[in-house]
Amino acid sequence: MALQDVSGFQDTLMSHRWNTPASLSGPMGDTTPLLDMADERNLGWGRFKSSERDGGVPLRFFIPTPQSSVPFRCENRHASLSSLSTSSSPPTRRPFPLSHGTTTLAFVFQGGVIAAADTRASCSGLVACPSAQKILPIHSHLLVTTSGSGADCMLWERILAREIRLYQLRHGRRLSITGSAKLLSHMLHPFKGTDVCVAATLCGWDRCGPKLFYVCSDGTRLQGELFSVGSGSPYAYGVLDGEVQWSLNEEEAISLAREAVYRATHRDAYSGNCVDLFHITAQGYCRRDREDLREEYHRERERVLKRGKEREREKESEEDKK
Repeated sequence: MALQDVSGFQDTLMSHRWNTPASLSGPMGDTTPLLDMADERNLGWGRFKSSERDGGVPLRFFIPTPQSSVPFRCENRHASLSSLSTSSSPPTRRPFPLSHGTTTLAFVFQGGVIAAADTRASCSGLVACPSAQKILPIHSHLLVTTSGSGADCMLWERILAREIRLYQLRHGRRLSITGSAKLLSHMLHPFKGTDVCVAATLCGWDRCGPKLFYVCSDGTRLQGELFSVGSGSPYAYGVLDGEVQWSLNEEEAISLAREAVYRATHRDAYSGNCVDLFHITAQGYCRRDREDLREEYHRERERVLKRGKEREREKESEEDKK
């Protein structure tokens, strides 16, 4: 399943459950003895889902628990993994809360789907990266805007891309946008209540036309025509709610998305730097050049000054007439 490559020790545990010989291979080919049932319970690896359609064989998901720990390669190749329990390595306290923020948005109009996001990756009060990529292509007709933990978002984007590609190779056709959103939702649901933090918006075009889905790390899946996610989303919604229409043309939609991201980054300290814009149509996605939001700020100042001068001229003309 989806996490088989991430936690490769699952095959060992399942073969141990079904009384088949197996060994746990490390990254360099090393092997270690299998865990006994007591060690398996102590490490919190007793929660596997099973499916009657698969003949009772459990799905290969590792569902973490508060007492669970991930085994790493040990120097002693004959040592038992029970020595790596949580009791021997207490959890390290984080130096500060890992609060993060962003601004991502996407909406549907007659010309397809527009996706936009800022490029500032923040960690608490620090700017971790000013040029982060928050809109990730899955294939030519599907993009994912990401919000949450950067590492979690990149991991699950790769897992989703792999599963969609495997589906295409097995069935000879590409998985629909609806099916992709449902797949991601089902894969994330076992991690509800953990530290996994993923909030993704799937933007794509399939045989049914443009589609937009919101998927969260607790398994939530929503379909709509307008989504904005992140700490700057309230400001973006303030611009989008009154302006997004189905009848927008391409230039109007792009200008509106840019304006919404600019307004959000102007008010939200966790968002900023640049804006990425993507346009998805029946022919695939097209990426616009990355724009610095400082240039948008200067353009806004010029528009304000221009409007001020026009008002002064109108007042002067009215006074001359009098």
